[in-house]
Amino acid sequence: MSEEKTRVEEVSISGEKLVSTVKEIIRQGNVRRIGVRNRDGETLFEIPLTLGVVGVLLLPTVAALGAIAALVTECTIVVERIVE
Repeated sequence: MSEEKTRVEEVSISGEKLVSTVKEIIRQGNVRRIGVRNRDGETLFEIPLTLGVVGVLLLPTVAALGAIAALVTECTIVVERIVE
């Protein structure tokens, strides 16, 4: 069995761009997990993603991200990607 290698990326954005940026990251693929941190570094939200989680299953998650986006002015998206 081979072990999956991962790479972690951090993107700082304004709260108003949170939902659109997360949707774009998910569309790019090879994402294992997405986290959202406030400017103090506290994790506000974490989404573990698998290959089967798409479409309708993500709608409640996107709604929750919209609520978080309304509360924060700046945040950091932490993306864990699978390296092939």
